[in-house]
Amino acid sequence: MPRQRKRVSGCAPEPEMEAPSGKRTKATKTETLDKPVVEEKTADSPKKDQASKHCGNEPSAYWLMKSEPESRLEKGIDVKFGIEDLKAQPKQTACWDGVRNYQARNFLRAMKLGEEAFFYHSNCKEPGIAGLMKIVKEAYPDHTQFEKDSPHYDPSSKKDNPKWSMGNLISS
Repeated sequence: MPRQRKRVSGCAPEPEMEAPSGKRTKATKTETLDKPVVEEKTADSPKKDQASKHCGNEPSAYWLMKSEPESRLEKGIDVKFGIEDLKAQPKQTACWDGVRNYQARNFLRAMKLGEEAFFYHSNCKEPGIAGLMKIVKEAYPDHTQFEKDSPHYDPSSKKDNPKWSMGNLISS
């Protein structure tokens, strides 16, 4: 049975597993982006210098922000938003509203000022990372959940206990 080597939080090199014969092979299990890993820093760790060089002493956090750059109507309103739309905003800054998935909302709330995020184009002809952004304002209540004419309106959300959050991002 293969077993993974001990890891601690930091940069994310490819995980290695020890095969029964003692040979090292690449792991097939993927790591999540929100919890990067690096080998434990010990004197016998061959990747110690490489991990320290690329990460320094602080672990890096990069978020993946998914958006649809092609037109899509919700309640008669086009909700498309791509990297070019962000760049066209004043000061290339916009709020990230309309998040209606609990896990995505929780990640949005965990984002800290100054952290970076990849702008990912989804549900389009050429999906993939389209640019880099920076978090310029931490999560706060998403006002669109209370606007009845908004495609993101949520009648079950209350102003004294809002369900949904948004944050502000800037194109890098």
